Amino acid sequence: MSETVSQIPFVDYLVLDDGAPHLRAHECTSCGARYFDRRNACAACFGTEFAPVDIATEGIVRSFSIVTFAAPGVDVPFVASVVDLDGTTAKGNIINCPPDPEHVKLGMKVRLATYSMGTDDNGVEALNYGFEPA
Repeated sequence: MSETVSQIPFVDYLVLDDGAPHLRAHECTSCGARYFDRRNACAACFGTEFAPVDIATEGIVRSFSIVTFAAPGVDVPFVASVVDLDGTTAKGNIINCPPDPEHVKLGMKVRLATYSMGTDDNGVEALNYGFEPA
């Protein structure tokens, strides 16, 4: 008998069940500002109505930092980045790429990718997201 491994997103705004993995934001219906976390009011216009919107899965690295010191148990070095996904800004690590300035550059094209954070005793795997070179 084969065991079915289910997957869950590590963060609420990572969507795994609509075909290809992607991020989903809350968009203010008054001004169009987008947020990944839950909001009671828009920080830009104070609107209180939001609609879900799927975010582009390819973008450009706008800022990054190569992290060489971290809390115990965190593997270093790694690359923390800010990515422009067709007008929506997202933060995430650069993955599947050597963490050095020869391989990571400002303006680099990247795409959303998922990776496993581990599997619990019930066979449920938690998937997180990052960005890999496109």
